[in-house]
Amino acid sequence: QVHLVESGGGLVQPGDSLKLSCAASEVTLNYYAIGWFRQAPGKEREGISCISSDVDGNTYYADSVKDRFTISRDNARDTVNLQMNNLKPEDTAIYYCAMIGDIVVTSCGQYNQNEYNYWGQGTQVTVSS
Repeated sequence: QVHLVESGGGLVQPGDSLKLSCAASEVTLNYYAIGWFRQAPGKEREGISCISSDVDGNTYYADSVKDRFTISRDNARDTVNLQMNNLKPEDTAIYYCAMIGDIVVTSCGQYNQNEYNYWGQGTQVTVSS
């Protein structure tokens, strides 16, 4: 069983930055497509970014985070990170990482949430002055 663990959440002010990390102990994340999702209070969970598992490592960003968030792999630590800059109050949510197992994903933006096999427990991000 794969267990994903998110870290790096916290309470920050508008305009601040945070870096979230996704790690797993049973698999090498570098081989799999990883997505970041978030769920705000009273809202449905939304996909905000992902990185594909092919050699190109194609990425996807939702319009709401484009140009502010950056997804990347840290191969040395075997983590997938989400650098979040210029945070806004509307970014407040629980952030989850998830993994698509068993297949090579070349364009992760085409996959919906139901196609992610493994999920972390989430980390809270609160943006407030």
